[in-house]
Amino acid sequence: MKKLAVYSVQAAAACAASMFAVPAVLAQDAPVARSSVTGLEEVTVTARRREESLQDVPIAVSAFSAERIQAIGAQDITWLQQSTPNLTLQVARGTNSTLIAFIRGIGQQDPLWGFEPGVGLYVDDVYVARPQGAVLDIYDIERLEVLRGPQGTLYGRNTIGGAIKYVTRPLGDEARLDTKLTLGTYAQHDFIASGVLPLGDTLSVGGSAAIYRRDGYGENQFTGKENHYAKSVDAFRMSADWNPTDALSFRLAADYVEDNSPAKHGHREVPGLGLTAGEQVLDDIYDTRAGAGDDNLVRNQGVSLTAAWQLNDAITLKSITAYRDGKTNTLIDFDASPQPALDIPGRYEDDQTSQEFQVLFEGERWQGVAGLYYLDASASGAFDTPIGALGLTIATSGYVDTTSYAAFADVSYSITDRWRVSLGGRYTEDEKEGSVLRQDYLGLGSPLFGNDAAVFFRTRTDYVNTRTFDKFTPRASVSFDFTDSMTTYASYSEGFKSGGFDMRGDAIFTPDTVNGYDPENVTSYEIGLKGTTWDDRLSYNFAVFRADYTDQQITRQEPTATGVASFVDNAGSSTIQGAELEGAIAFTDRLTLSYGVGWTDAEFDEYNTFTVVPNPTPPPATITVPVDLADTAVFQNTPEWNGNLTLSYAQPLSAGWGSLLATLTGSYRDSYHMFEFENPLLDQTEDYTLVDASVAWTSANDKLTLQLTGRNLTDEEYKIGGYQFLGALFGNIVNSFYGPPRTVSLSASYRFD
Repeated sequence: MKKLAVYSVQAAAACAASMFAVPAVLAQDAPVARSSVTGLEEVTVTARRREESLQDVPIAVSAFSAERIQAIGAQDITWLQQSTPNLTLQVARGTNSTLIAFIRGIGQQDPLWGFEPGVGLYVDDVYVARPQGAVLDIYDIERLEVLRGPQGTLYGRNTIGGAIKYVTRPLGDEARLDTKLTLGTYAQHDFIASGVLPLGDTLSVGGSAAIYRRDGYGENQFTGKENHYAKSVDAFRMSADWNPTDALSFRLAADYVEDNSPAKHGHREVPGLGLTAGEQVLDDIYDTRAGAGDDNLVRNQGVSLTAAWQLNDAITLKSITAYRDGKTNTLIDFDASPQPALDIPGRYEDDQTSQEFQVLFEGERWQGVAGLYYLDASASGAFDTPIGALGLTIATSGYVDTTSYAAFADVSYSITDRWRVSLGGRYTEDEKEGSVLRQDYLGLGSPLFGNDAAVFFRTRTDYVNTRTFDKFTPRASVSFDFTDSMTTYASYSEGFKSGGFDMRGDAIFTPDTVNGYDPENVTSYEIGLKGTTWDDRLSYNFAVFRADYTDQQITRQEPTATGVASFVDNAGSSTIQGAELEGAIAFTDRLTLSYGVGWTDAEFDEYNTFTVVPNPTPPPATITVPVDLADTAVFQNTPEWNGNLTLSYAQPLSAGWGSLLATLTGSYRDSYHMFEFENPLLDQTEDYTLVDASVAWTSANDKLTLQLTGRNLTDEEYKIGGYQFLGALFGNIVNSFYGPPRTVSLSASYRFD
């Protein structure tokens, strides 16, 4: 029995109904100014490392203020998928806090150590190199920004698909204490507190802490625990801002996240075979019968120092020094049964040190940024692949060390009051050392995970190799103001993602794995139109794009007679094209509709792989020949159509009763594929729409807010990931992971002055 709060159905109904009913105490004549809460505002972003209007930025950017995010009731950054065109942002299959991110068809499905992300994540301008623990909960935030297309001439680390910026709330110079308590279905109970304490006129210190707890959406029918998909996360941030003069500032910040949520094992989609014979498909998509256990731990922490010195009105110097590290201990019961058919324990560790120097300059007609970037990162790990039917374990361990050097610059110049050009470039050099040790042991489990009785059988892979990758990537754009409220632009940019080494590479099946794989490249073209009309009541941001994607790094894992073989090759090239439209309409000062729609047409031009066929002139008996599968290959995590609508209504109440804010959101996603080949058992084969609603009451003094939020009110079932290892040897594995069901929560926020 799921632990649903007794008020869940009534609350969901009330939440939706309140969107269309106005209480008797509402005042009908009090004005409400349009703001970030209702979606139509003058948006200021730092997408180009300087504050400017969103309308002036010649790239596709989506920006969300803290007020708008709070009004919708978003809990973590995966919410951005429901509000941003052509973005996929999900929890990785089999995990609780590992991030899968795709923008316009480009991203990273595999979160194993050593792989470069296709979409960069930045927290206060600090690049987060690893996806583990990157499903960031939203608290004490100023805004979120999503930049679509290649980035590198402006940001510390080059990213080929785009970037997500998580900007925390500045401390300011006034004392404050904010608290928030949330209770909800599935025994949800969260608490957030943040505060600031000024210490004199130039120094402020502050911090925030968050505790998230929730029971599982499903039950482990083998153990009887109702903790499948449960959440247990603790997080905090601390910072100090020192501004000794008007021209000089320092910010020291530290953060820590610990995720103790139990492991997720997936939902079996087909009956078992072999060791799992008799296992059937469970009725509840969130249930499992996994017997491997619930152990799971993710820890991430970091510290950064940002210093800025304004030399004069034209030049500012900036330094960003940061260190981060993380640790993950996890396990995945791939077979989702009590039998040890394919139960895989794993551990990851990573650390990164980065240093960035920037020069920001501005004149009467020009402005820009130039910088140097250094990254020293190490990612390592180990995992066992026990094949229960054979009594055999493949033990894999290794590391990838990365040293990256880069120089970048981006300059904009106003030719006239209406014409502007922007030129940028980046040179990147990555030095990578990779090591992989892959060995067979007789027995279930290896010495890597405590089974010292396992008998060594053979070595499959054992190497240390070093490679260097470098690339210059330019960017250029031109923009023209038709009017003061309408701007068009055209841009050209190139993106580059470094090569590397496959940590699963099997030198027995693929001897070339010791040589690693090459970088991938993208050339992107974009034309856009931005502006406002209808007395500034309608805003729009429209873009069409095309990307020529070459040397794509394709990851494949295929069952073999004695295990699982991994392939990472520069096997693909493709053409991606599409369009995006987003904006807002203020029907009145109180009623606003924000909207977004995205279309992506992504097709492989080339998808090279190899197959073994009989040799017409033996010996040998067989030969390996290349084959192009472009006609049948598909893009993963890239629906053709996606869209969103959010209706917001703000209403003051009479006689000092405060105000109400109601929102109703619908987000649509077309069907999509989990991997590069169609699989009806794993793919999200049907389109779906998620409906969310929220009603918030704020007191007249703006100190107390009560908010009722319902998410996925129609209780849609939709997949966000999966695995497949067919056949009796592996237990006939086809497992899917699903997005959250209908949930309802009630939160109370109070601000102490």
